[in-house]
Amino acid sequence: MAEENDGNVNPDIAAANGSDNGPSAAVLNQYVKDMSVENPNAPESHQWEEQPQIDVQFNIGSRAFGEDMHEVELKINVTAKTEKGTAFLVELAYAALVGMRNVDDEQAHAFLFAEAPRMIFPFARRILADAVRDAGFPPLMLEPMDFNTLYLQQLAQKQAAEAGEQPTGNA
Repeated sequence: MAEENDGNVNPDIAAANGSDNGPSAAVLNQYVKDMSVENPNAPESHQWEEQPQIDVQFNIGSRAFGEDMHEVELKINVTAKTEKGTAFLVELAYAALVGMRNVDDEQAHAFLFAEAPRMIFPFARRILADAVRDAGFPPLMLEPMDFNTLYLQQLAQKQAAEAGEQPTGNA
C-alpha cells in the first residue's frame, strides 16, 4: 500500500524519525563565576563568644548567550556581624549555562528565574557552607529556598506596579 505525499509531514512519523520540535530546557553546566571570602577581624573574631547576626541576600540574573542558550546567575551575599564587628563576609556568584529550545517566552522566563535557580541552589549552598568553614567558622547551612513562590510574588508585585496599585504585605 503506497502512501501519498502531499508535502506535509505527519508529526507522528517526524517524531519517530527523531525530529526535535518539542519544548526542552536543561542545565548544561554549572560553575563558580566569582567568589570572595573575607575574614576581616581574624584572629580576634574567632574568640568572640557572641552569636553573629547573619544577613543573607539573593539576586537572580539571566542573560542570553548564543542561540538557545542562557546564563543564569545566582548571587548570594552572606554577612555575619556582631557588636564587635564583622566576623565574615562571603559573596558568591554561582552560574549555570541553560539550553532551551521551542519554549515560549513566558515559560522560558519562569524556567530562568525560578526553576534553574532551584536546580543550582543546592550546589551553591554547599560551596557557601565550605567557604564559611574554611574561614574558620561553623559551616553555614542555608535553608532550602522556594524559588517558585518568590518568582510568583515578584511577578505579582511587578504587575501591581504596572497597574498603579500599591502592593500589600511583605515579600
